[in-house]
Amino acid sequence: MANKTTVVLPCSGIGKPYGEIGRQSTYTLMEDLCPGKVTTTCLAKLMIGDPDAVELVKNNPVITLDGCAQDCARKNVESAGKKPDRAVRVINTFKHHRDLKPTGILDLGEPGRKLVEILASDLALEIDCPAKKEGSADA
Repeated sequence: MANKTTVVLPCSGIGKPYGEIGRQSTYTLMEDLCPGKVTTTCLAKLMIGDPDAVELVKNNPVITLDGCAQDCARKNVESAGKKPDRAVRVINTFKHHRDLKPTGILDLGEPGRKLVEILASDLALEIDCPAKKEGSADA
């Protein structure tokens, strides 16, 4: 995945903390850890077969981030004719860090923000980006 733009596609799990962690991890990757190496698209556009969204996922490495076992992001990428290069369930990050339970949905609290950092840093390493911004706390 190192030499191409990687599409990170989070689920639309509005109102669910793990969906929010997936979305915030995507934005952290795009804006802070891997600018220019990571992009995303609207899951709804992919669901309706928008030609630009379909082309984007078909022609680039794709990582899906699903907030629950429904795996909507993964299933929609597969419906567009592409197998994700990596399918992540955000809950698995929590399972490895049970002490970091999100305290809310829109405001994840400090534990939830830490999960965002951990997930984004792990994915950044996989995408071959720096693991963290210079001067940031260890993930």
